Amino acid sequence: MKQYRNLGDPLDGADVVLVGLFSANEKQYEVRLDELAALAEARGSRVVGRYVQRRGASDRWKERPGGAARMSEPFSRRTLLTRGKVREIAEACREADIDAAIFVNTLTHVQRTVLANLLGCLVFSADDLADGGTG
Repeated sequence: MKQYRNLGDPLDGADVVLVGLFSANEKQYEVRLDELAALAEARGSRVVGRYVQRRGASDRWKERPGGAARMSEPFSRRTLLTRGKVREIAEACREADIDAAIFVNTLTHVQRTVLANLLGCLVFSADDLADGGTG
């Protein structure tokens, strides 16, 4: 069991991963992850991984017109991400004994619950860190 320096803040002393769903239009997504890492580290966390899900528009087969309009929408309303990306992050969280996943994106209560169950760790959003709260 990990020892936390501040029992009132679950991020203090925690190993965390950063996760973000970004539109293909967003070219500066690494900057947003860097900003989130700085917020997490200011709370005493150690960032041990970053995971990015890109939402691109591919209309080369013209099967699903309007792809550009969907670029900012989540892949799944329950998790924001694809099943494969969630599995990848969950496996990494288990292997590295990750304490929390911090999402760049705003999360609903349902998304937090589902992601916490799938990833096996606490789940926060950037909004939580910016507000100084913990979920």
